Amino acid sequence: MQSNDKARLQYLSSLALGRPILPIASGVSVTHNPTYVVTVGFGTPAQTLLLALDTGTNAAWVPCSGCIGCSSAIFDSTKSSTFKAVACGSPQCSQVPHPSCGGNNCGFSLTYCGDSNLTANLVQDTLTLADNLVPGITFGCIQNTAGPSIPAQGLLGLGRGPISLISQTPSIYQSTFSYCLPSYNSAGFTGSLKLGPKYQPIHIKSTPLLKNPRRPSLYYVNVLAIRVGANVVNIPPSAFALDPNTGGGTIFDIGVVYTTLVQPAYIAVRDEFRRRMGNATVSSLGIFDTCYTAPIPIPSINFKFDGMNVTLPRDNFLLTSGGTTCLAMAGQMDGTDESVLNVIGSFQQQNHRIMIDEPNSRLCVAREPCS
Repeated sequence: MQSNDKARLQYLSSLALGRPILPIASGVSVTHNPTYVVTVGFGTPAQTLLLALDTGTNAAWVPCSGCIGCSSAIFDSTKSSTFKAVACGSPQCSQVPHPSCGGNNCGFSLTYCGDSNLTANLVQDTLTLADNLVPGITFGCIQNTAGPSIPAQGLLGLGRGPISLISQTPSIYQSTFSYCLPSYNSAGFTGSLKLGPKYQPIHIKSTPLLKNPRRPSLYYVNVLAIRVGANVVNIPPSAFALDPNTGGGTIFDIGVVYTTLVQPAYIAVRDEFRRRMGNATVSSLGIFDTCYTAPIPIPSINFKFDGMNVTLPRDNFLLTSGGTTCLAMAGQMDGTDESVLNVIGSFQQQNHRIMIDEPNSRLCVAREPCS
């Protein structure tokens, strides 16, 4: 009965919400970090922080008072009249990674991007999302952090897990959201995160959303083929196959910058791209192994998904630095858990509207300049 009442109150609150559209900025221009950020208010009155967007992570987390290793921008819970800690016996406590109990309060710990760690207390408070005041959202209050990859002012998790913002607000946003990422060199908040179905595009290409029980928080899709120029690249179907045992398949993810493909797929795409360059001298730059210094003919690159085709603009697959132009994709490293996973990264997604429509089990893509 208590659970039903909470859902009803959330629904009634949603009727009074304004336009749930949050501007997105490139982290390169705002925080000097290759992530995308939005402004979110925490508590009552709202304390604003620049949160990194991540579709591969569930819980939101922010640095809090007394945090060791955090930046100077923090959330001070003592100044919020709506703040409360989450008890150990609560359902939310079983939904976070590595839960622990200190006194009667729930805590958790996690590793982020493989090289950073944090510990946090699980808490609840009101979030301010554009014009929306959303009460009782559960998130992590960081107490200790170490490593280079933790976003300085916190993270907004948009994954499919039960503790994500989208999963906590089904009666408000109906498990639907979309985003348009501006170019990395774009200044200002020119992109947008739209929450809920009301302001989404009506006419948009779509592909079925898939689920993989090995990685249930991620947004899987089915890639059928990749075309370079006029040629469909010869890639074995197993490179794209959804595998519940290994977590293999293809996902869309904001947290990864450059598209990474499993080795058989990447090598095939790279070799066809090089073949189209003729006798031009190829070189390497950082993680990229297909770079050129002379003017080169640029073939198109097209991803064929189940139900839709997406042709990438040149700015979405070429990176130019100091007169060197590189194919901005890479192969997964063998021997890692990700070696079976294809990831459509944020560089390839920029200046497109990507919509996640869970009720209709679809991921949608439309060209939308937002830089």
